[in-house]
Amino acid sequence: MSKDQGIFERFSNWATKFTGSSYAFIGATIIVIAWGISGPIFNYSETWQLVINTGTTIITFLMVFLIQKAQNKDSKAIQIKLNELIAANEKASNRIVDIEDLTEKELDQLHCYYEKLADFAEEDTDIHSSHSIDAAQRNQDYKDKLFRKKHEEWLREQQQKKESI
Repeated sequence: MSKDQGIFERFSNWATKFTGSSYAFIGATIIVIAWGISGPIFNYSETWQLVINTGTTIITFLMVFLIQKAQNKDSKAIQIKLNELIAANEKASNRIVDIEDLTEKELDQLHCYYEKLADFAEEDTDIHSSHSIDAAQRNQDYKDKLFRKKHEEWLREQQQKKESI
């Protein structure tokens, strides 16, 4: 373990590993069995029921945060690995690195774009054809320039019509 890790970091790493182990499952099973067996001893009282209810509620509450912390760490590690693969691949678009920081709406737009790329790929007769976000951006830039040029021409025509009146 790294010396840079704080007490909480070390504890949460340990707790994550332990709670996901067979030992934790066996321990929890033993506790539930012992609680069940102790029922007749305590006459199945409300206090007896409250013990297991309170214990499981507290453990569940704490586990939610522990699981979320572990999930965040795993997700970040996976994102870094994916970013490395994207950065290392010369044909991959570097614009996709760190897209997890985009808004839900922006991610939906990208998802629609990739659905279109999949459609293009399905329509292609050449299985070696490549469709990329960069090629699409070049195409978009070309269309944008063409549109602006035509729009400027239209504006000039409108201006000339006004002046001739």
